[in-house]
Amino acid sequence: MTAAAAPFAITSVTVAGVRSPVRHAGPQDHREAVVFVHGNPGPAEDWRDLLGRAGAFGRAVAPDMPGFGDADKPRDFPYTSEGYANHLGGVLDQLGIGRAHLVLHDFGGPWGLTWAASHPDAFASATLINTGVLPDYRWHKFARIWRTPLFGELFQATATKRGFRMLLARDNPRLPTDKIDRLFKASKPWGAKRAVLKLYRATPAAAMRGPIEALRALDRPALVLWGTDDAYLPWRFAEHQRDAFPSTRIELLEGLGHWPFHEDSGRVAELVIPFLRSQLAP
Repeated sequence: MTAAAAPFAITSVTVAGVRSPVRHAGPQDHREAVVFVHGNPGPAEDWRDLLGRAGAFGRAVAPDMPGFGDADKPRDFPYTSEGYANHLGGVLDQLGIGRAHLVLHDFGGPWGLTWAASHPDAFASATLINTGVLPDYRWHKFARIWRTPLFGELFQATATKRGFRMLLARDNPRLPTDKIDRLFKASKPWGAKRAVLKLYRATPAAAMRGPIEALRALDRPALVLWGTDDAYLPWRFAEHQRDAFPSTRIELLEGLGHWPFHEDSGRVAELVIPFLRSQLAP
């Protein structure tokens, strides 16, 4: 049984001059919380369903990260895993969260796990949805474009809603059209396009390996969900999460793609919510 959704509110925090709106659900005076971290193209709105469900039994928060959603998109932000990890840490400090159960997707994986490895006392558990440590990763087709100077800028500048729909629907046939349109809206501002270019160019593929050894030493509880039809992060990486989380539970989601929480929200909630409920302290 999944929990009924709790209402949520939106506030903002500012870290080193960079503002991040934060969606909240559940009791906001708890120091322990479920922390949802989106990836590219985000935004935190991706987590609306799971955020509300988690907020029914604990504190849950989901920030828009710099460059994405309604967060600031400064030209000089360090668009690296370390830069995002530091920003995430600042958000948690300002929210008074001292114990975090991370729920991560896409680039939220490298950002969140980089933070986790350097904050072992605050890192409680991980729920990894089509993300995690990625040894021997090779960039997908769009990443190769974004990493290429001039070509990446041209690709971003000429993106249209129709083209965006066509490309995402081809790779993710079960992704609803309204969700594709929301992702397009989130990626439309030039500041968001610039953030993507800077992020991918500042991140060598080897860096996607992540802090495997540091995480393995912690052996935190973990749940891994992976769509078997992910066109960008192949499901073969699901088993690699045992390298960092030896006790992890892995669930392969047959026929789902890169956004399983949009493609089959009920199935994802049935797996994620009981795990989070079991991790939160009474």
